Amino acid sequence: MAAGPLARGSRKLGYSLNAVGLFGLAIVIFWALVALFGPMLTPYPVGEIVDWDYFGPVSADFWMGTDYLGRDIFSRVLMGARYTVGISLAAVMLACFCGVALGMAAAVTGGWLDSALSRFLDALNSIPSKLFGLVVVAGVGPSIPVLILTLAVIYTPGAYRFARALAVNVNTQDFMTVARLRGERTAYLIGSEILPNIIGPVLADFGLRFVFIVLLLSGLSFLGLGVQPPFADWGALVRENIGGLPFGAPAVIFPSIAIASLTIAVNLLIDNLPRKIRDRSA
Repeated sequence: MAAGPLARGSRKLGYSLNAVGLFGLAIVIFWALVALFGPMLTPYPVGEIVDWDYFGPVSADFWMGTDYLGRDIFSRVLMGARYTVGISLAAVMLACFCGVALGMAAAVTGGWLDSALSRFLDALNSIPSKLFGLVVVAGVGPSIPVLILTLAVIYTPGAYRFARALAVNVNTQDFMTVARLRGERTAYLIGSEILPNIIGPVLADFGLRFVFIVLLLSGLSFLGLGVQPPFADWGALVRENIGGLPFGAPAVIFPSIAIASLTIAVNLLIDNLPRKIRDRSA
């Protein structure tokens, strides 16, 4: 049977995303839309007690039950998506931007800059991420800017090492030598020669670090150092309703499913990236 126009067009462009990858992409897009528009669709105020039955069951009025105070879990999951996805996305963008920029600069420049950056970020990377996050957030306070900066600092060294390793390989290519002989500046070498040749692996690494940050943010929130009441991200929703776990309360099950579905979907998407991106990473 003849292939459809979309399939022919995707093959002509050299891209191929299988059904598993499309499934992961659909879930990622779903949670992105929830993060953007979910708070406008909440049926109840997130901090308002709407049911006298704590850990209430799923019903027509409460699609995901109620929490330990009788608040609507569906509304809180919708609002929590904005915090979980928003904080994680901001942190991973900051971490990857700083790490990739510094990694490419170190690879192209070399010398003392490369040595100083590598030694400093290696020392920072040697600190356990959860311990570092706990100390900083507990000491400064669990505000959203502090959470974003802390998570970004934790994952910048890894992004730096990854980008530097890729950039060092590209830096030895003949076209880099030709560009230097033409007298091109460092900014041109980084932006026009190195970055286009490492963008595929960098995007894959971006997705992986997003997953790590979601899990670390959920862990900090589970310990009470995430988004503070009356608002909550998904990790905080699990923590505050953990008492309902022996009863199989929906209040603890649905936030856990939300965390799992987002992280698994991102991994499925990364594992099934388009062929062109995979070729660049080879």
